[in-house]
Amino acid sequence: MLRRSVQLFAGSLCLLGLTACSFQLRDNYQLPQTVQQMRIESVNSQELEDSLQQRLLTAGIQLTGTDEDAARLRVLSDKLERRTLSLFESGQVAEYELLYRVNYQITRRGTLVYQDTVEVARDYQDDPNFALAKTREREMLLAEMRDDAARRMVRQIISEFSN
Repeated sequence: MLRRSVQLFAGSLCLLGLTACSFQLRDNYQLPQTVQQMRIESVNSQELEDSLQQRLLTAGIQLTGTDEDAARLRVLSDKLERRTLSLFESGQVAEYELLYRVNYQITRRGTLVYQDTVEVARDYQDDPNFALAKTREREMLLAEMRDDAARRMVRQIISEFSN
């Protein structure tokens, strides 16, 4: 009985400590009025658009297709660059750096409100002996990079409009 009381007290103390330090779950935002509704436009990559939609919905932003008063998120460009980081003794590429860059802007009633760029970088080791497996790994890495870029975009947008 005493042990149970101590566990209950310790649990309550932990919860009190978390609420006192303003702890919030990840992607749980207090949304400003200006970004509670949004439209997504001009996304060349369907994967990026899907990830953006999911991240915006998770953040509590309502997606709309027809509301003229809604803020518009326009992806101006998304580009993947690949740079050589190291070579094998034979001269073949051993490691690449993948850099995914997304330029975007927010407009409201035809007026530019915010514009920024998100960059996500990853290192990728290449091995010509396992070309098929490395191609699949690169595709998975790119999907992860798109998702990370979408997450960063949503955070940047919310922090900009929360100020």
